[in-house]
Amino acid sequence: MRKLLIAGNWKMHMLNHEAVGLARQLKVKLLGAHRVDVLVCPPFTALTAVAEILSDSDLHLGAQNLHDMRCGAYTGEVSGEMIRSAGGSWVLIGHSERRQLFGDSDAWTNRKLHAALEAGLRPVLCVGETLAERQAGRLDAVLARQLEAGLAGLSPAAAGTLTLAYEPVWAIGTGVVATPAQAQEAHAVVRRIVGGLLGSEVAASRQILYGGSVKPDNARQLLEQPDIDGALVGGASLKADEFSAIVLAGEGVVK
Repeated sequence: MRKLLIAGNWKMHMLNHEAVGLARQLKVKLLGAHRVDVLVCPPFTALTAVAEILSDSDLHLGAQNLHDMRCGAYTGEVSGEMIRSAGGSWVLIGHSERRQLFGDSDAWTNRKLHAALEAGLRPVLCVGETLAERQAGRLDAVLARQLEAGLAGLSPAAAGTLTLAYEPVWAIGTGVVATPAQAQEAHAVVRRIVGGLLGSEVAASRQILYGGSVKPDNARQLLEQPDIDGALVGGASLKADEFSAIVLAGEGVVK
C-alpha cells in the first residue's frame, strides 16, 4: 500500500523569518497527522532555518532544485551535498517552471536525478504536458518522452526512493485544475510508462503526486483516485491553514 505524500513547494517566496513562522505553524497544526507524509520545500536561503524548526517533528524537508555537479565553478548553483548539509533530505527535479523558464532539458533533468541519488537525497521527478500538447492529443507521447529521458540509466533497485509528480503545466498557478478523471487518466499513463521502463513492481510501489492548483476544496476528490498518491502544492502551501486542510483531507482518504 502506498502512503499519501503532501508536498509544499514554496517557490521564490518567504524571507527567513516568514519561513520559520510558517514552519512553526505547520508543526503545530499537523502534530497529529500520521497517516500522511508531509514535505515542505522552502527556498535555499531558508533551508537551515526551517530544518532547525522541524528537527523534532515528522515533517520532511526538501529543496526545489539542485545542480548535477558536486562542486565547481558554477556561480549561483547548489549541489546535493550542500542541500544535505543544510538539513534537506528531498529535492524536486524537473519542475515545469525549471523546464520552461530556466532551460532544464530532459537530459539535464536526468543528470540531476542521478546527482540527487548519489547525494543520498530523495528525488521527486516532475513531468507534465502543456495545454497545446494536451489539445493536440500528445499527453502519452510527452509523458513517455519525459519519463524515458528522465529515468535513463536508473535501475529498478535504485528507484526505491523515487517519487514522481504529474503536473499539467496548464493547471499550475492558473486556478484551473484537472478534473479527478483527467488527473487519474494521466497518473495511470505515468504508472504504465514507469512499469515499462522499470518493471511492474517498481511502478506499483512508487508514489505519484498530482500538482496543479490543489486546494482544500478539491484535494479529497483528487486524492481518492486510485493512482494519485498525494499532491505537490504550490500557492496553497504558503498558508498554514490551507496546506494543513489539504493534509487533513489526505488523512481521511483510505487506499
